[in-house]
Amino acid sequence: MGMRDVMPETTLPELRHWCAKLLAAFVLGALFSPQALEAKSLIPLEPCRIADLDGLVSTEARCGTLSVPEDPDDPDGPRIRLAVAVVPAIATQAKPDPLFLIAGGPGQGSIHGFAPLLGAFAGVRRERDLVLVDQRGTGGSNRLDCDMPDDALEGGDIPPETLRALAKACLTTLPGRAQFYTTSIAVRDLDAVRAALGYPQVNVFGGSYGSRVAQHYARRFPQHTRTVVLDGVVPPDLALVPNIAIESQRALDRVFARCAAEPECDRRFPALAQQFAKLDARLRQGPVAVSLADPVTGESRKLEVTRAHLVTMARMLTYSPGAASILPLVVHEAATNGNYGPLAAQAEMIGDDLERMIAMGMHNSVVCAEDAPRFAGAVDRKALEATAIGVLMLDGMRAICEDWPRGPVDKDFNEPLDSAVPALLLSGEFDPATPASYGEMAVKGFHNGLHVVVPGQGHGQARLPCVQKLLRRFIDAGSAAGLDTACIATIRPTPFFLSFSGSAP
Repeated sequence: MGMRDVMPETTLPELRHWCAKLLAAFVLGALFSPQALEAKSLIPLEPCRIADLDGLVSTEARCGTLSVPEDPDDPDGPRIRLAVAVVPAIATQAKPDPLFLIAGGPGQGSIHGFAPLLGAFAGVRRERDLVLVDQRGTGGSNRLDCDMPDDALEGGDIPPETLRALAKACLTTLPGRAQFYTTSIAVRDLDAVRAALGYPQVNVFGGSYGSRVAQHYARRFPQHTRTVVLDGVVPPDLALVPNIAIESQRALDRVFARCAAEPECDRRFPALAQQFAKLDARLRQGPVAVSLADPVTGESRKLEVTRAHLVTMARMLTYSPGAASILPLVVHEAATNGNYGPLAAQAEMIGDDLERMIAMGMHNSVVCAEDAPRFAGAVDRKALEATAIGVLMLDGMRAICEDWPRGPVDKDFNEPLDSAVPALLLSGEFDPATPASYGEMAVKGFHNGLHVVVPGQGHGQARLPCVQKLLRRFIDAGSAAGLDTACIATIRPTPFFLSFSGSAP
């Protein structure tokens, strides 16, 4: 087939213009192929496998580190290394704008955090690299950790004065200066990684606290931000911690109400709210001794179930509809049958996962600098006291922040955004940490933003096939305009377990 057959009406100037565009497309494609990007990169990348914390799910990637000043305003001072992993695009010629994945917490590393979830971004990865950077203070980026239980703040087993002492002791053991691990510095790290890898622009996905990082990156570096996806949204003008107890209680009440509205669940577990209150009252009197089989070795061990177990279990199981589906059964077994084993097992597994996942030192650096100064005007103690968590988390975090150094926070950090960056915001209807109302607040800061509320879901929507299609289409288009979200209406919560065998057939 000749050129004339392809373009029968093409003039000579048009032909020159078309050839120039073709040449530019060829050069751009070659320039941003994975091989070319690696050749341009200032970060030496080596073949590696990235995995979840248990090493059960892993993916081939290319890994390296970038050295940055711990204090960005003192380039000649101590330096830290940021852990970076690039999961290359499947296409031979990758798009020049990858997807950066930012984990939550604060305190979770992106590499371990997203390694088991990369399948959710398979559609995006067809043509774009996936880039994971452990935020400073997490994972492999000079992790700042403390020897204190990560569920201590909500459980109330450790009084505030003891938490303060533990935090002071922790500061003396950290491998870095805690004041230099705030979000305002972290977004500068992200852009340094972007530049070092040779990407002109990036798409940014931020989950939970990571949504705060993503929004601030878009604020600081709009010229390098092609799109933003926020999953479980933290508005910049909202302080973390004060409302957690209230939103957790609301999510728990919704689980109980949904069970009561389903005849089979209500028949099997009547008056769940009253059962929970009964259980709470019993554990306030003192612990209950149980024997638990170790899930790995099968060996039995003695354990005292406390109210901290109840609060941790109740809060964290509401994070996903799959976990929430067993909550009525666990509460009923303990309150009605005196079987505290399932409650204890869930709380122990959750606590262990949190301790391995969250770097509490980095968590404290973020919250104490960015949120604690705003606690005073954001607290309704009477409302907090009416919840299962109560004021324990707030008072515990206040105590920790008494002596924790407060690092740099940009002057406009807490202000609502006014951004032209295209944004897709995702919220779960029953999210106990970042409710849909937060997404409604945050979307106002984007001129080209779309907020999608997913029915029956909790915290984090990227695992859903429908949402994965939306992610790919939104990032491909580079715009939220006209995005077809019809599949969202077909999503349903996981059916409740009516016994340990599962839900009703």
